[in-house]
Amino acid sequence: MTLAGFIAYSGALALAAAIPGPGITALVARALGSGFRSSLYMALGLIVGDLIYLTAVVLGLALVAQTFGMVFLVVKWLGVAYLGYLAWTFWTSGITPETIEGRKSGGGFLSAFMAGLTVTLGNPKTMIFYLAITPTIVDLRTVTVAEYGTLAVLTVLVLLVVLVPYLALAAKARWFLKTPRALKALNRTAATFMAGAAAAIAARQ
Repeated sequence: MTLAGFIAYSGALALAAAIPGPGITALVARALGSGFRSSLYMALGLIVGDLIYLTAVVLGLALVAQTFGMVFLVVKWLGVAYLGYLAWTFWTSGITPETIEGRKSGGGFLSAFMAGLTVTLGNPKTMIFYLAITPTIVDLRTVTVAEYGTLAVLTVLVLLVVLVPYLALAAKARWFLKTPRALKALNRTAATFMAGAAAAIAARQ
């Protein structure tokens, strides 16, 4: 991979991670309910989940990308439909006071970490990124061990840069983000970004 390829991957991952979805929803809700430390543990679980998907893509999808192009076309349009659904969901409901209350859990490192891991592994938004978008940026047929290691490090760094401000802001501004007006603004912004992402993926050749 070239430097431009690594930059393109990092940029695409940052954009995908920054667009609120189930992972961000769970993370922000936990930060609002339980504070910074618990949500940081959860963020680490989210990151490990991404690394699992990245590893599966590099190890197992190179042949699929080379042989079954139709699979990725189907995944692409399923991804567009899902992001459209998320946009509608966030516009009409999104993060609610009830969601925040549901995330109030002290717990320790393991419980918060596993919560993040399971959210990521079951998150269609994450699947869409690694199955439909990554193969258009990274040539999976030629990735070396060293390049995989670089991608893994970039994944961790990019996700930390994106996720930590989310949870820090939520933890510091808990009193503000719990107000209906602030939650509505957050949800509407998320819906707009997701609708834009769906349109961008649909337009991509």
